[in-house]
Formats: sequence, structure tokens, C-alpha cells
Amino acid sequence: MKWSMLGRISIQAFNFDQVFQSYMKNDFVLNFFQDPCVKNNLLVLDSSGVWKPLGRDVTHVDVELVPCTKVSLNIFDPIFSSEIVHPSGHIAKCFHEVHLDFDELRMLLLEEESHNYHVVSPCDRQEFLFRLFKHIVLGGEICQYEDFVSPYIETAKTMYKDLVSVQKDSETKMISIVSTILKVSAYDDYGLCYPSGRDNEQTFAYPCIDPFKRHVYVLYHSFGIGKFSNNAVLCS
Repeated sequence: MKWSMLGRISIQAFNFDQVFQSYMKNDFVLNFFQDPCVKNNLLVLDSSGVWKPLGRDVTHVDVELVPCTKVSLNIFDPIFSSEIVHPSGHIAKCFHEVHLDFDELRMLLLEEESHNYHVVSPCDRQEFLFRLFKHIVLGGEICQYEDFVSPYIETAKTMYKDLVSVQKDSETKMISIVSTILKVSAYDDYGLCYPSGRDNEQTFAYPCIDPFKRHVYVLYHSFGIGKFSNNAVLCS
């Protein structure tokens, strides 16, 4: 609730009946949005904050293949080793010329000129797990930021496990990711229509595709003022 995302974030599940290959991602996503079931059931938030079916005739899409290789939380190790987070888990505070009550974690995520910005490699910043973490930390329009990092990491971990499918090699016992993660935008004849008609870094849609089970989990968030009570239902 305090992150201002409640009532503005959802996960929906869809099944598909065709073979999926990552090199066909653009065709797959366009077919997905043009499917009548998706058109009538994929939910979006309108400008008044009401959930409604997409109901748009999508003509083209932008599709980004999101790296998703992490099977542990060691991607967050630099946050601790660089004193962005104290050993207690408390996030270090810092001065910012514009924002009051700023901290080193948001400095790491947002400010390329920060002395700690490069402690997380460009490759790791692109990873789906780190993207989830960043989205959660930055939150919605009136986000109340945490003093400790653990709620952010635990929430990102839980969402990651729910969205991403893995398999274990029978010989090596090594775990690997089998899901393909995409970040998508869709357009109709009038312009951008999904995930919103207005572009914002915190407005996003990630289809998470399991090619073996042939299902898609769509993680969606529309930036804005979240609900203040937990009577909202997470879509499925």
C-alpha cells in the first residue's frame, strides 16, 4: 500500500496453442494482442483509474527481449558491499539537490553521475530480476519509501518466482530459466494504447512466456496514485 502501486498492478494468465520461439517474438506479441480473447480480457487502467478490457485494434507493437538468467539473489550483493545498504539492512541516506529525504539506493537506480551507479553492471541492470526490484523501489506517484532494503528484495523475489519458470538438469542438477521475458508496447491507429496512452518508466507490461507449458503471465502496472486499502483484487 505504501508504495502507491496497490490497485494499479496486476498479473493475468493466458494460454496459447502455438510453438513459441524467441526469434518470433514480434509476430507472437502482435498475434497475442489481436486475439479476440486477449482483446476482451486483457485489463488496463483508464485515466480515471478504472480497470477495463483493452478493447483496441492493435496494429503494431514494440517488443524488447529482457534478459532473464538469474537463479539466485547475488545480483544484489553490490548493494551491500558498496555501503548503499548498511549491514543491518538499513538504506543509507544521502543529500540530493532536488529531492528531500533521498537515499543511496535511489541514487544508484536513478542518477548516472552517482559514485555508486556503476557498482551494478549494465548487464545486471537489464536483468528482469533487477528491473522488478527497481520498479518496486520507485513505486507509484506518492510512494512512501522503505528504510530497510529487505521488503524490496523479498517482494521482487516473490514476484520473480511467480512469473518465471525454471528447469533442473537431471545430470548436473543445475537450475536454468526456461521463460522468455518481453517488455511490450502496443499501438492502434491513434497511437500508443498499451500499457497506457502516456509513456512513463513506471508504466510497463512484461509478458512472461513459458514455451513448454504454453502460458503467458502478463505483469502490468500503470503509474499513478495507488489505493490506500487492500480491498483491490490482483487480476488473474
